[in-house]
Amino acid sequence: MPEVLTPETLDLKKILKPGDNVLWGQGCGEPQTLTEALVEQRAAVAPITVYLGAGFTSTLKPEHNDHIKMMGFGAVGTTRRLTKGGALHIIPCHIGQVASYINQGVVPCDVAFLQVPPPGEDGTYSFGLICDYTREMVQKARTVVVEVNDQVPQTDCPDRLSPDDIDYLIHSSRPAPTLEAGPIGDLDRAIAKHTAEYIEDGAVLQIGIGAVPDAVMQLLLDRRDLGVHTGSVGDGLVELIEKGVVTNARKPIDTGVSIAGGLIGSQRLYTFAHRNPVISMRPSSYTHSSDVLSALPKLVTINSALEIDLSGQVNAEQVGDSYVGGVGGQPEYVRAGHRSVGGHSIMALSSTAKGGSMSRICARLTSPVVTSPRTDVDVVVTEHGAAELRGQSFAERAKRLIAIADPKFREDLDREAQVIYKRGY
Repeated sequence: MPEVLTPETLDLKKILKPGDNVLWGQGCGEPQTLTEALVEQRAAVAPITVYLGAGFTSTLKPEHNDHIKMMGFGAVGTTRRLTKGGALHIIPCHIGQVASYINQGVVPCDVAFLQVPPPGEDGTYSFGLICDYTREMVQKARTVVVEVNDQVPQTDCPDRLSPDDIDYLIHSSRPAPTLEAGPIGDLDRAIAKHTAEYIEDGAVLQIGIGAVPDAVMQLLLDRRDLGVHTGSVGDGLVELIEKGVVTNARKPIDTGVSIAGGLIGSQRLYTFAHRNPVISMRPSSYTHSSDVLSALPKLVTINSALEIDLSGQVNAEQVGDSYVGGVGGQPEYVRAGHRSVGGHSIMALSSTAKGGSMSRICARLTSPVVTSPRTDVDVVVTEHGAAELRGQSFAERAKRLIAIADPKFREDLDREAQVIYKRGY
């Protein structure tokens, strides 16, 4: 049975050893009582290395690299400021690979920090708000420390945490990290309008978080029997389920259930998911599995990009010398949507950046990073329309992408494309 600690007796010198590698639940699953203690006690337990996924709290700051080495699987959410401050070492990888990296010891895990809700009637614990690679953390860690937060929803989670898995346990009662929905503007709605045209009745959605995904979901209220299989999901799912739009009735697997690896949203989402079997939390080995995704017809995956070149190459990570995004699950879902029978892979983005002074559709990417290769990119959507690239030549791809670029950049892009038109690539 685990040793029960209190905030007053949480002495990390008892738990951590110098040189340890620490992983914790990413996103809204961050166990803040534990991570805050690590920051406060970092000098006493240094040196420590932490591995980070997406973050939505202000716990870690660049100056904490005085005793904590920070490794990250991207720069998503508040981890972006760690990159900007030169404190985060980026590991480029698919989010679906992280679990296997942990299993193989490529990403070492000596100590795992988890946040979970109170136990169910059988005494076991749901993984709460994040289920992606938490099981692998538990299996590989020398020491597992769990924060039981009574404000975390008891989500449906077939793989549950046993008391025997836990070494130390601490109780808390505090709001879980949230990500409130931002305002939806006219630009977001224009992009969403073109995106929604590819979503038919019975489609299965992989859709993330943000203004464009939220705008897309608002346009789906007249659809029927949509399904959901996604890495993370936000508040928009709640209304679609409540209004009978998302039923998952036509999915050949997980029929009747929306599948997600993480919940990233407001208290509304968390309250809805509490003991609600219509949303089920699964690990990334399932949500991002090519075998599982290939079993989903009419899969429509919706992702975003920083920029796309005229051949269809996607950069979702780096602008110039600034790393501001991440690989995430994009390549896995882009390929799956493209290959799905009756499905689509949609790359949705605004046509310009930096106040309209820079075209996101460009002759050449501004950095050497290619997040999704042109062979997997299917449909590109901006506020000016949709460019279907599947099965098209280099020349035709360039023409279609230029047609959805901002009008003021089209002439320059067409001039750059002349060499493609002449030589065919």
